[in-house]
Order: sequence, then C-alpha cells, then structure tokens
Amino acid sequence: MKATTTIPIVMTNSVDPVGAGLVASLARPGGNVTGFGVDAGDEIFGKRLELLKETLPNLSRVGTLWNPDFAPNRSRLASMREASQALGLTLISAEARGLDALEQAFATMVRERAQAFVVLGEPVLFNCRGQIAVMAIRDRLPAIATAREYAEAGSLLTYGPDLQDQFRRSAAFVDKIFKGANPADLPVEQPTKFELVVNLKTAKALGLDVPPTVLARADEVIE
Repeated sequence: MKATTTIPIVMTNSVDPVGAGLVASLARPGGNVTGFGVDAGDEIFGKRLELLKETLPNLSRVGTLWNPDFAPNRSRLASMREASQALGLTLISAEARGLDALEQAFATMVRERAQAFVVLGEPVLFNCRGQIAVMAIRDRLPAIATAREYAEAGSLLTYGPDLQDQFRRSAAFVDKIFKGANPADLPVEQPTKFELVVNLKTAKALGLDVPPTVLARADEVIE
C-alpha cells in the first residue's frame, strides 16, 4: 500500500483489515485493497473453548498462548475472556513473543494449573507449532489452535477457517479485477469454510479418549 495506490492488492487472510487501515470498511473497502479476512467474529473463540470442554469434561482452567506483539491479539484475548466467563472457565494468560519465550510461557501455564490451552494464531507462533506440540505433550497439556497445520505438527485439536480454501477463492477476486471490477467496490469476504482436525496420536500420548461426538464432527482425524 505504501508502494502503490493504483495497483490492485488482494488479501488472502488479513486478521483485521479495518483496524490495520487496509480498507475503510468490509462492505466498501474504498481503495485498491480487497480480499479475505480471517477472523469470523467473536463466536469462534467460544467455539474453541467449547470443543476443549467437550473433550475434557472436568475442564476449569485454560491457558492462552499468545504473542502480545501481534496487535489484533489484544482484542482476541478480550473475546476469549468473555467466552471463558460464559463457560465458567478461568483463563490464564501465557505470553510468548518467539521461540525463546515458549519455555517461560509453558512454565506459567503449569504453575497456574492450566489443564489445557488455546493458541491464538499469528505468524510467529505458527512457525513454532512443532515446538509447541512437543512441549504440550511433555507437560501433558491438550491444545487447540487455529489452523490445521498445528494438528499436523502434533497439537490435539484445531478449529478454524480453511486457509487453503481462502487462497483458492482469492483467485475469484483476481478474475473479477482482470475483468474490470474496482477493488474499492468489492466487499472484503469473511471465511465460510471451517474445519475441525483431531490428532488421535497426540490424544494417545496424553492418555485421552476423544469423545465420539467430537470425532463425528471432525473434518479430518490424524491416526
């Protein structure tokens, strides 16, 4: 955007395009940027907590692994707090700005007696997903994260938008623009396809039985 106000730019998965100043509004972007958001409202944060609680019926204390340097995470954390209160859960904040901060974050969750944790998605922790999965199994902490790649790396559960689907659908924006559409008039779209992935290998390592109700809703089960 600093380089050009005329060449169209298509976002594949912007977290908060309005808050970041990329578009004027979702309905009418107003400039040369349009595409996809990635957060589909506050309900998804409650949904992840509900899935954890369904998997762990005695759940009462939940950690939140998050990077405070990623600006949208602060409003996400507020949404998490509201959702946790509604479910009768105590939320434990564990900050990690990078790989070297993970040990301290896990130590915080263990000290505060977290029984499971949620990962708030952003690029830094996404790149640490393998280490996060190893530490979670080591400390016997079931985790739910935002993108299927976390489950593929060894986290117990993931629930969130199908990012590969959004990359594919971004081509439709490009097609419309090539055919003469103005990005300023193309509404930013929210995710429409969500996926639940369960890693049964991790469940076995943690000594957990994932309820049939969760397995039945899973889009993919890793065995």
